[in-house]
Formats: sequence, C-alpha cells, structure tokens
Amino acid sequence: MTVKHLHAVPHLTTVLNGPLLELESHLLDRQAQIESWLRSQWIDTPAPFYASVDLRNAGFKLAPVDTNLFPAGFNNINPAFFPLCIHAVQSAIERICADAIRVLLIPESHTRNLFYLESLATLGEILTKAGLEVRVSTLDEEIKQPQNVRLPSGKQVCIEPLTRHGNVVSVEDFTPCLVLLNNDLSSGRPAILEGIEQTVTPPPELGWAQRLKSQHFTHYRQVATEFAQLASIDPWLVDPLFRRCGEINFMKREGEACLQKNVANLLTDIGAKYDEYGVDKPPFVIIKADAGTYGMGVMTVHDPDELAALNRKQRARMAASKGGHAVSKVIMQEGVYTFETWGDGQAVAEPVVYMMDHFVVGGFYRVHTGRGPNENLNTPGMQFEPLAFAESCSSPDANKAPDANPNRFYAYGVIARLALLAAAREIAG
Repeated sequence: MTVKHLHAVPHLTTVLNGPLLELESHLLDRQAQIESWLRSQWIDTPAPFYASVDLRNAGFKLAPVDTNLFPAGFNNINPAFFPLCIHAVQSAIERICADAIRVLLIPESHTRNLFYLESLATLGEILTKAGLEVRVSTLDEEIKQPQNVRLPSGKQVCIEPLTRHGNVVSVEDFTPCLVLLNNDLSSGRPAILEGIEQTVTPPPELGWAQRLKSQHFTHYRQVATEFAQLASIDPWLVDPLFRRCGEINFMKREGEACLQKNVANLLTDIGAKYDEYGVDKPPFVIIKADAGTYGMGVMTVHDPDELAALNRKQRARMAASKGGHAVSKVIMQEGVYTFETWGDGQAVAEPVVYMMDHFVVGGFYRVHTGRGPNENLNTPGMQFEPLAFAESCSSPDANKAPDANPNRFYAYGVIARLALLAAAREIAG
C-alpha cells in the first residue's frame, strides 16, 4: 500500500473535549510515573509477542474496544518505523526464546486474501531484519506442496506444508526454534501443535476457540482502575462498561430476555455517566460475539426493544462468526463514539495502535466513508491511513497543548498499552 498523508491528522469534531483535554493533561503531567509504573508491570507480567488495539476517541472518553493478539495489517504501518519493530522483536526474542535463530510463522489460511498476505510478507521482512531465519507454514492440511504467491507490492510469500516428527514440527529441512502464531485459531487448537518441544507464541490457549473478550475486558477493568488511581482520573474515561449473558441462540431466540435486560441496564449506566459529564448524545451499546474477530457478528443498539424486532437476516448475521462458527456467547459493550474524521469528506476514523513486546511500534487510522460515529468500522469498505506514531507515542511535548499531535498520540500509546497489559494478565492466568 502506498504510504500517504503521513502527517495528516483526523479532526476531532466534538465540542465535548474538555474531559479528554483534562485526561491528556493528566497523562503529560504524570508521564514519569506512568512509564515507571508500566515498566514495573512488564516485569511482573511480560507483554505478548505482539498485539493491535482498536481505540475510540469520543472527545469526552478515550478507550479500547478490541485487542487482537494475532494482528494482521503490518503492511499498513509506515516502513520508516520498521526499526522500532525490529528492536521490539529482538527484545521479545531475548525474553521468550533467547537462542532462537529459526522462526516458523504460521498464518491464517487466507491463501487468496492478498491484503492479508501483504501483511504476512511485511511481518516476515521485519523478523528477518531482526536477525531471524523465517519460513512460513500452514495449518491447512489441503496444502501438500509449497505455494509461491506473488503479491501486488512485488513481494512474494512461500507457504509450505507443516509436518511433525515426534514432538517437533518442521517444514522440509527447516526445524524452527520458535513457532510464531499469526492465526487466531477460531477453528480450535490444532493437534499438530499440542505438546511440541518448541516454544509457541502467542500461546494457543489465547486463540478464539478458548479466549473470551469478556475475560479480556475484566482484566482491563482492573488495569484501568489501578491506572486511574495513579493518574487521578475517573476510570470510566478510559474503560468501556460491559456486561455478558450466558448461552444465547439468535436463530431460536433463546436468551433474548437476558440480552434485553442487560442492554437496558447497561444503557442506564452509560446514561448516568453521560449526565455526569454533560454529554448530550444518546448512549448506545455494541453487541458482538464474545469470541471472534474480523468485525463479524456486531450490531449497534440504542434501545433494548430493537432486539425483539430483529428480522431473520439480522439474526443470521449475528448467529455466526468467522468461519461460520456459531455464536453462543456475546459481550454487550458500552458504545464509544468516534468523533474523529478524516479528509474533506469527514469520513469517520478510529486509531489502531500496534505493539511488539511492550513497545508501541506504529499505527494507522481505520477510515470508513459509509459508517457513522456510533458504528463498527471494521467492515468491508474500510481503508487505512498510516500515522506518524513513532516519535509521538513515546515523546510528548510539554510545551504544546494537550491535544497537539505528539501529545494526543502519546495518550493513544498509553491507553493501548493498558490494553496490552490486560492481555499480559490474560496470559499469566
């Protein structure tokens, strides 16, 4: 993808930015304490190998809404920031598997998705420049021979079949020291990786076959509470409220009463905070699969009665996630507006922050011309605008206003790292 608008910054269109400016000021005033606190946290709970975090900036609130532990999209990061990625990879390798030389990268089975393969090629390039020998294998048992895929960027990816002998996996004559998953394991934990001698990271138990978003945001709530005490802020300013029900079946309309009740209660709780902060927008709730990604199984609700009025097509859309897997659990999350817009057309935008080890290494804005400020942007039609996150996430400028570019981006980096810390606590159990 061509890197463009590198220094462009979305415009914050809401006048309700008083709390955000106050939050940013608190972060700037307490930068030394915040960074010291985070360093101590990484000692206690080391960060995942990598992660990406979707943030939403409502002007009165800045919060994560999703944390991906098997991120794609590395091709959307400005190549000028690859040195940060390389340094972070070296740091992670020293901690996870210090003597690693060979790394086997296991991707999603998107062999025809050129956007994903561009990300995979970029990730492989970063790993190689970090001093690692890299090969790419697949969990797709239908691939029996190496497949070379040439990409529009001019790069190419060779995907090879995975074999196992005893407790060791390999591809042909290449036996890795480390297996790096870039597959979210929505289809379940693969037997071929169970009980192997090599280190596998991120741990397979963090795949969507076992991981729940509600568990992540439970950890995040604790992190946000601790951070709020440090920064002397209301934790709600950085923490989306949420609830969850037990089993649900959208097609059979089972669990609907529980869903409506929890949505009603959540809307009441959000409304109370809106009253406290003088927010004159209607509160809303995002309902999404408790396990899953790719923006599937997501809906916006302003009134619990909307759930009773879902038509069959809407129910079918909510009933299945990636790979056609049935959705039996959902998380009801406080909807966080995004009042950032991009370009002359004022397309809604949300920042996505990328981290490797515990370092912020880049990011971009997810932009969607066909979506509103209260809708999920991770849908077909989205585009990506690279952001100059490198210096700004780590180098705020106390001589500039709280919402100046480097300071706002520093705030993004702090909140994203709080989500990363929550993920680290997930791993630690």
